[in-house]
Amino acid sequence: MPYYDKIRGLWIGQIRRGGKKSKKQFQTKAQAKKWEIEFQKLISLEPVEPISIISLFEFASSYLDYAKSKYVTKTYKEKQSAFRSLFRSFPPEKSVTELTKAEVWGHFTTISESRSGNAVNKDRKNLVAAWRWAQIYIESFPEMNPFAVDRFPEKRHPRYVPMIEDFWKVYQQAESVQDKTMLLCYLYLAARRHEIFNLKIDDVDLVRKKIRLYTRKRKDGSLEFDWIPIAEQLLPALQTHLEGLEEKTWVFPNPGTGLPYFERGKWMRRLCKIAEVEPFGLHSIRHLTASILSENNAPLIDIKT
Repeated sequence: MPYYDKIRGLWIGQIRRGGKKSKKQFQTKAQAKKWEIEFQKLISLEPVEPISIISLFEFASSYLDYAKSKYVTKTYKEKQSAFRSLFRSFPPEKSVTELTKAEVWGHFTTISESRSGNAVNKDRKNLVAAWRWAQIYIESFPEMNPFAVDRFPEKRHPRYVPMIEDFWKVYQQAESVQDKTMLLCYLYLAARRHEIFNLKIDDVDLVRKKIRLYTRKRKDGSLEFDWIPIAEQLLPALQTHLEGLEEKTWVFPNPGTGLPYFERGKWMRRLCKIAEVEPFGLHSIRHLTASILSENNAPLIDIKT
């Protein structure tokens, strides 16, 4: 049967005879189908079995469509980045059956030399998972996983954790009530970045002094939530911020779109620069909170939450 090549924007007619493949490009599916029928008549009176060739691009598109509905945006972008890197080494139209471990090792070696072993192992993890998914959901997908190669050596650096004094210097530079309140939420809730970005009005219970934070902790990507106490230091700021919101859906909407933020790295770098402190991000505030709890002998379960 003909298939559509998204890279070239053409229909590909294809047949197999005696273990050999024949393919030709056409503008329409009808033209490709007609060529298959006519070619079959020319080479043999016996019907020739059309084949279904799965390209790396088709494999990537199928898996990323699945991943987009399954995982949070950050995870999806990470998987998307792994395939983009892969296509710098291999043509998208290359068949999955032609990909070898030796070629993949060469690709990963290039990444290791240009970036790091950490970057290789992140891509490796996502590509191995993608191949395993395809083995389950794509018929006749190859059993040998070419991405299942040895991990690369990693050189990890200690994560920078800002001083509490630096946090307050950055806090003072935040321009709006919303921005200041967002920073306080990260400090007093020890939340992950996306948990605050995606916080809804319905997730805040000022009466019971609790906030509902959602995350995808489970292996299957299912959403689950925990109710976190609102610290007394955070409560008045959060209440004032909520009272000033015109649209009652998101707690911290992006003023430009009215939708949740996806990332605010440039914002944090700018605030740190103005405050004249070593740059740190929103996730570093979570580690700052954990270090404060540890210094005050908080139970380990509270620090891990």
